[in-house]
Amino acid sequence: MPSSANLIAFHTITRREVVRILRIWMQTLLPSAITMTLYFVIFGRMVGSRIGEVAPGIQYIDYIVPGLIMMAVITNSYGNISSSFFGAKFGRHVEEMLASPMPAWVILAGYVTGALLRGLLVAAIVLAISLFFTRIHLYHPWITLSTVLLTSIVFSLAGFANAVWAKKFDDIALVPTFVLAPLTYLGGVFYSVDALGSPWREISHANPILYMVNAFRYGLLGISDVSLVASFAVMIGLAVALAAIGMFLLHRGVGLRS
Repeated sequence: MPSSANLIAFHTITRREVVRILRIWMQTLLPSAITMTLYFVIFGRMVGSRIGEVAPGIQYIDYIVPGLIMMAVITNSYGNISSSFFGAKFGRHVEEMLASPMPAWVILAGYVTGALLRGLLVAAIVLAISLFFTRIHLYHPWITLSTVLLTSIVFSLAGFANAVWAKKFDDIALVPTFVLAPLTYLGGVFYSVDALGSPWREISHANPILYMVNAFRYGLLGISDVSLVASFAVMIGLAVALAAIGMFLLHRGVGLRS
C-alpha cells in the first residue's frame, strides 16, 4: 500500500476518533472536569488546608495537581481506545479494516492517536481548572509534555489490548475498576511514597504509575520521589512492549476474526 494511501487511512481513523470525542463531549470530557473539580475542593482545599506544606514552599494542593492530571490522562486514554475499538469490533468494522490493504500499524496508530488527543485535551482542561485553586510553576516544560505523551500512549496501547481480548462490554470495565483505580491511588497521587514504611515503600516501586506521576510532578514542581531516568525507562519500555503486543494481536487477528 503506497505511503500516501497509508497517510489517508491514518488521517481517516484519527479524524473519526476526534469527531467522536467532540460529538459526545459530555461523556468524554465533561466528567473529568467535574470529578477533578471535586478532588480539588475536597482534597486540595479542605484536607490540604489542614496538612499545609508537604515540601519547602509546596502546599498540599500544589502537590496533588500533577497526580490528578495524570489520573485523568490515564483513565481517559485507556477508556477512549478500549470503548472505541471494542465498539468497532462489536459492529464488525474491524473485519473490514483487516480485510483492506491497510497495514496493521496504521490501524493501531490511528486509534492510539485519537486516544492521545483525548488525553491531551483532558490534561489541558484539568490544568486550567487547577488554576482556579492554585498557581502552577512549570519548571521543566519538555519533561512535563513528554511525560503526558508517553503516559497517554502507554495506556492507549493497554486499552487497545483490553479491547481486543474483551468478549463483552462488561470486560471493558473490569481492568479500570480492579487494576487501574488501585494502581492510580497507590501511585503517589495524594502522598509521597517516601512517607510509607517498609515493605510498602518497596512494593510501591513496582507500580509503573508511580514513575509516571513523579516524572510529571518533577516537570511541574521540580520534585520527585524516584529517579527521572528510571521513570522514562519505565514509560518507554512499557510503550514499546505494549506496541509490540498490539501489532501481534492485529497480525494474528486474535479475538478479531469471527
